[in-house]
Amino acid sequence: MSKNVKLKGRFRTYKITLYVMGIILALMTVGIYFIDYRAGIILNVFVLLYFGGLLFSNLKSKQFVINELISFATEYGQVQRQILRELQLPHALLDQSGKVIWTNIEFEKLVDEEKGYRKSITNLFPSITMDKLPLEEEETQYEISYGERDFLAQMKRISVTDMIQNSEMIEVEDDHSFIIGLYLFDETALKIALRENDDQSLAVGMIYLDNYEEALEGVEEVRRSLLLALIDRKINKYVASVDGIVRKLEKDKYLLILRKKAVTQLKENKFEILEDVKTVNIGNEIAVTLSIGIGLGGLTYSQNAEFARAAIDLALGRGGDQVVVKIPGNIQYFGGKSQQVEKSTRVKARVKAQALKEIIEAKDQLFVMGHRMADADSFGAAVGIYTIAKSMQRKAHIVMNEVNTSLRPMVDLFMQSPDYDEDMILTSQEALEKVGNNAVLVVVDINKPSITECPELLKHCKAIVVLDHHRQGEETIDNATLSYVEPYASSACEMVAEILQYVETGTKIKSMEADCLYSGIMIDTNNFMTKTGVRTFEAAAFLRRNGADVTRVRKLFREEASEYMAKAKTIRDTMIYRNDYAISICDGTGCESPTIVAAQAANELLNINGVKASFVFTEYQDKVYLSARSIDELNVQIVMERLGGGGHMNIAGAQFTEVGVDEAVKRLQETLDEMIENKDI
Repeated sequence: MSKNVKLKGRFRTYKITLYVMGIILALMTVGIYFIDYRAGIILNVFVLLYFGGLLFSNLKSKQFVINELISFATEYGQVQRQILRELQLPHALLDQSGKVIWTNIEFEKLVDEEKGYRKSITNLFPSITMDKLPLEEEETQYEISYGERDFLAQMKRISVTDMIQNSEMIEVEDDHSFIIGLYLFDETALKIALRENDDQSLAVGMIYLDNYEEALEGVEEVRRSLLLALIDRKINKYVASVDGIVRKLEKDKYLLILRKKAVTQLKENKFEILEDVKTVNIGNEIAVTLSIGIGLGGLTYSQNAEFARAAIDLALGRGGDQVVVKIPGNIQYFGGKSQQVEKSTRVKARVKAQALKEIIEAKDQLFVMGHRMADADSFGAAVGIYTIAKSMQRKAHIVMNEVNTSLRPMVDLFMQSPDYDEDMILTSQEALEKVGNNAVLVVVDINKPSITECPELLKHCKAIVVLDHHRQGEETIDNATLSYVEPYASSACEMVAEILQYVETGTKIKSMEADCLYSGIMIDTNNFMTKTGVRTFEAAAFLRRNGADVTRVRKLFREEASEYMAKAKTIRDTMIYRNDYAISICDGTGCESPTIVAAQAANELLNINGVKASFVFTEYQDKVYLSARSIDELNVQIVMERLGGGGHMNIAGAQFTEVGVDEAVKRLQETLDEMIENKDI
């Protein structure tokens, strides 16, 4: 074997170096001869001895060296295998299909399997599926759990093509043969440390008393301090129970400092302080409610404070009596079960009216739009804003693409009247073509940009005004110059009617415009039966004084026979779910506006004794629409938000895409079951 075995690599280079050194010594001997021949002879003897020893070593020890190298290589391979077997890092080799073909001792201990386990890795770690195996030469890593331990699983392809090609035992047919190396890095301790550190991170919160003034009005002056003291005590005791800090900033405002772990505890208990504070009663006719905004997960303490500010604004905008927790990329809602108390003062309406006037005065054009598939409230509010703009000699347009059957009689009155411009109503495309650089856009009856009549118009107008009565959700028009959102209001028309009284432009509204605004209030309050306050009737009285005619409005909203029959059939086929919830499906075949019919049917279903809320589904334009209604026992807004919709406490809705009616009904039932089980409703 020694004749066929040759040295190569660094070892061969080392041997050649010995011969080179001998040649250098021989050349030195020649030089010495010219200096002193006797010294040259002596040195020549040593050179000959060097070459003789080198030759002898090469002839006699070559076999020994080769044998030693072979022995070392064998032992080295065994040492490598032993090291891999005894490596403290769990390690395994997988074939191309993810089947285990080799494991080390630590891996076997971890999975409690003996040597020779040959099943798919997915059987051990369900999260490691075929689609997670590495592609090409890339290295992949995933976080997995096994038992109570957390691991970082790293996987990398290892090519075996060359080894197979040089084998005398097997023949290669695939030039891309490989195995997969799997390494498991235990991160349990790290995860625990990170979790503990995260739990200790700071959360900032704000607590507002929603109805401070209103609650004190019904209490004797000598007892008012007692009421506030009891509220303070409950808030302080509640926060202290989770090792938090609370400090009173103003008479009705508190600053809250908590750990993230404490916020988690409070969320698990559904922020029971919301209900607990309502029990404070020393003669006050109105129960005290709280709004709480909490911000956490920010990069800095100041960012958490900004989150808390945004959260408290959102809680107040949604009507109060709830908690909003804001973290990066997500907002959570808790509570929101009470009706917001109507504010008796109109100071805010007067201030907003003056601000709106100043904005319009500074612009050349005004565009006003509501939500898609406009209803009486949306159109009526738009007409009111249009009237204000025209009284200020500004060019104004209402943006509306489709007119449903219930709204068409009213729209036709304006289009046929010579008192109004032909371009009073524009489509989205026409509005985009006409909009200039100095235009203001007023959005009414909606605060979600995605479902406005023309979302693109929001990008073309530098000045945006929002007038809405719906409780705010996560999606809002953020860049509004003026935002007037009042969830207590019955309708957008009520808000516009108040603005008309304070805008001070000498506006004289016509009877047709008054009818339009009055109809919006009437429809949204279901003939003044729901969400109707003192200011609602005052707005209606203002419109009545300006020519609104109840009989004329009623005639405008008479239904077609087909729609009336569809509504009757929807009511007849109603199912009472869990003894409290009326659910039905509206067949809108033959109806021009099935969604309107469904909403009307939902209102009618509230007349059934014992029904807390009604839900009516209908298919229209490849979507499933859901109309939700309640009186005072259930906040349908929070139910619809779970389904991707929104609205306010008594009137809300949602839309479903890519699902049928039956699936949509199933989702609603599952949502109700879950919320009832978690005591969210």
